[in-house]
This record gives sequence, structure tokens and C-alpha cells, in this order.
Amino acid sequence: MPKPRKAQISLDATPYYHCISRCVRRSFLCGIDQYTGKSYEHRRQWVEDRLIHLARTFAIDVCAFAVMSNHTHTVLRINEAKAENWSTRDVIERWHCIFAGTTVSKRFLKGDTLLECELNQITTLAKLWRARLQDISWFMRSLNEPIARAANQEDQCTGRFWEGRFKCQALLDEQAVAACLAYVDLNPIRAGMANSPESSDHTSVQKRIRAAKSDSPYQPDYLLPFVGNPRKDQPDGLQFNLQDYLELVDWTGRIQREDKRGSISTTLPPILQRLNINEAQWMQLTGKLESLFPTFVGHADRVKIASKTLGHQRVSGLAKYRSLFST
Repeated sequence: MPKPRKAQISLDATPYYHCISRCVRRSFLCGIDQYTGKSYEHRRQWVEDRLIHLARTFAIDVCAFAVMSNHTHTVLRINEAKAENWSTRDVIERWHCIFAGTTVSKRFLKGDTLLECELNQITTLAKLWRARLQDISWFMRSLNEPIARAANQEDQCTGRFWEGRFKCQALLDEQAVAACLAYVDLNPIRAGMANSPESSDHTSVQKRIRAAKSDSPYQPDYLLPFVGNPRKDQPDGLQFNLQDYLELVDWTGRIQREDKRGSISTTLPPILQRLNINEAQWMQLTGKLESLFPTFVGHADRVKIASKTLGHQRVSGLAKYRSLFST
């Protein structure tokens, strides 16, 4: 039986989560339907545009994404500190970027004089909306619902477009985050949709590569930046070097495409050395991450702690976690 979101998502366990949404109809989200020959490629841009808009609105950072033919991958980080630093006006303005709001909230933004009871209502709304703007379920709802409505309208039909729930995996440590980022960014290559990371359309890795190769290199503002290896007074972001990560993705993609999963490389990318992951472990993680781990991804000790935090009765598969994640 599926577990409720409160038993899967908790800041006490980790702020990082891998979310997957799948279509339920034979009709594609994107790509070309082999049965009808109809192209749905333009819908990839729908998803990407909506995702970027939400990344700039929610207190949830997008670490990686990939828009596939009948499903989407996103790696998200809950940014509680960001949400708590917003003023009441910030919260309401952000909410209005996605939803209609209320008559009172609209009057508040216009600068109208409000009664005391209305000001109390604004305080209550701001508290509720602040919580929702750092809630992954609300983020995924805000991503999926508009896409479903637009697709149904285009297909001239009604009914459910997505599965009832999005799948969610908690990423409990640096090894898990790195493996999941690469897993998501390499999805189009594994599916035969692209030959290289830079040609993988509608993925975060392509956006990062294009930004890094521009005349004035930068990191996209809608993606959580890479800020280098852990150090004192480090800026907020992913604790890896961008160059190391891009080299790692390219290296992993080449090995998977050439079917050399069992070979031993003479030079492992530096990021794997720092994370203490060997090649065999890495290829398992980036090749089967979604199927290997139903709820948690990380070291066995972290899995046990997270399971207890989220109220799970028992922890299964600890031997698998121990074999794939080093101490």
C-alpha cells in the first residue's frame, strides 16, 4: 500500500528528493506516438517552461530535470531558510504568480487600507502559503495540473493524464545526490533519445553545459548552482565542482553506451574519489537507481535514521544499501 507523503518527505531526514511523474494514457506526454504518428514534442517545452517558472517562485530548488516521452524526472531541494526569510508581501506576491489568491490578498498588494480582521486574515494566509511554497507536493501539483489540462484540451478529451501520485525517493547523503543527478541527466542517453549530454534536449545537464560554454560562463538562475567541494563559509548550493560533475556525466554516459559496465577504469573522475564510490558501485547506482530504491537512497545508517524519523515500522534491504554505499 502506498505510504502517505508525510511518511516519505521530511526535512528532518533530508531536503533532497527525486520525483517522477508518469502518464497513464497510451498517448504520449511528449515525443511521437508510434500508434498514430502524431508528434507531441512541443509539450516538452511546456514542462520545461513551467518548471523554470516554479523554480523561480517556490522555496524549492531544482537540482536536475529531464523531460522524457511519457514521464518526467526532477531532483528537488526544499529551501526552508529561503522561505522563512520572505516578508508577508513576498509570500503573497509569489503565491499570486501561480494562483489567483483572494480578494483580501489582492487588496493587500494594491496597498488598500485593510480592517484589523482583514489584516489577521492576511497573516493567516501568508503562514499557510509560506508552508505550501516549500512543500514538494504543492510544487509537483503546480507542475503537473496545468500540463494535464493543456494536454487534455489539445487531445480533446477528459480524465486523468498523470498517475494518481508522483513517485518520490529521499536522497539521504552526498553519494545519493550525486548518483541521482547523473541518473536523471543521463535518462535520454539510456533511452536512446540522445547521443551525448549536450544533445539531450530538455534536461538540466544541457542547460548547464550551454551556460558554461557561453562567452561569459554562468550557472542558470533556475537551477541550484554547483559551488565546489565542502569548505568553510561555502555559498549555498550543490557541494561539487561543476566541471567535475560534467566530466563525470560524460564519463558515465560513455561507459553505459559502450556497454563497458564491468570494466575497470584507470582514471575515475575526482568526484567519485571524494565520495568514496568505486566504478562498479557507480554504474549500479546510475543505471538502476529508480528500481533499486523504492523510498530512500543513501548509506544504510542514514536509511535507518530516516526510516525511524518518518515512522516506518521496519527497514528492508539494508544489505543492498551497504553494498552500494561506502562509509
